[in-house]
Amino acid sequence: MYTIDLAYVGRGVHEELAAYIADQQDFYADEGVHVALRDGSSWDIERLRRCATIGLGRALLSRLTDGTPWVALNVNTHHPLFWFLARPGLTFLTDLAGQRLAVHAPHTPPGCFARIVLRKAGLDPDRDVDTVVRSPGDYGMDLRRLREGKIDAAYVGSTMAPEAVAAEHGWQVPAWVGDHFQIPTVGVAVDPTYIDPDDPAVQAVVRAHRRALQVIHDDPDTTVRHMRTFLGGQTEDEVRAHYETFIAPYFTTDGQADLTVGDSAITAVAAELGVPATVTAAKFYRTEITTP
Repeated sequence: MYTIDLAYVGRGVHEELAAYIADQQDFYADEGVHVALRDGSSWDIERLRRCATIGLGRALLSRLTDGTPWVALNVNTHHPLFWFLARPGLTFLTDLAGQRLAVHAPHTPPGCFARIVLRKAGLDPDRDVDTVVRSPGDYGMDLRRLREGKIDAAYVGSTMAPEAVAAEHGWQVPAWVGDHFQIPTVGVAVDPTYIDPDDPAVQAVVRAHRRALQVIHDDPDTTVRHMRTFLGGQTEDEVRAHYETFIAPYFTTDGQADLTVGDSAITAVAAELGVPATVTAAKFYRTEITTP
């Protein structure tokens, strides 16, 4: 049996669902690979590049900013699972002007995506919004600060079902990032400096994840059961609604990247970071690679 370290760099359904299903359904074992799932959320890029990674956004930012030659071999979705959650009265993104927004740092993938979406709405994230930069996590402190009135809005990820949380507290969801910005994201990526993309262990992981994507589309009950592991604060009906709204319609069936979407995303990310777009989608998203 092959062995490999696979690191996730964020928490929640967005980052972990496909890998979690592959593990729980024994797809890794079926494909002949032992996978050590590692929490790389706080790792620097030098440590991360010695593993396969789920975080395609971080891999892309690294390739653009420091030239690390990451390649993505599998893509789970083109619609990032991040939302703007806000107090009552802030219904649209434009309503965030002058408001206190808890958000990831600009150089992180979620923070970069947030800034792109704010700019599309006509807001300068450095001047029009009072940003409160915080580290990503389970976003529990954001909810507390919203309840206490210490912030007006928060940019949150998929450790919760934001629409259910908003309904519970009488809050608003001004925007889902996936409606405003698409990028081939979360899947499997490696740095060929250390790990050959055609390594049998890597290709076994890719096959296992593509089987997990099929479960997501073909077996809603099993998928919802696994999602409840991540969304423990929501009821089964709320989790199913979240699955039907954000997961089933938008996760890929085959792990392939839409290269047109990828090129547009790379251009937008590079512009936001203020760096050249030194890689094309076809060079970065090599999802056509398979092992006979």
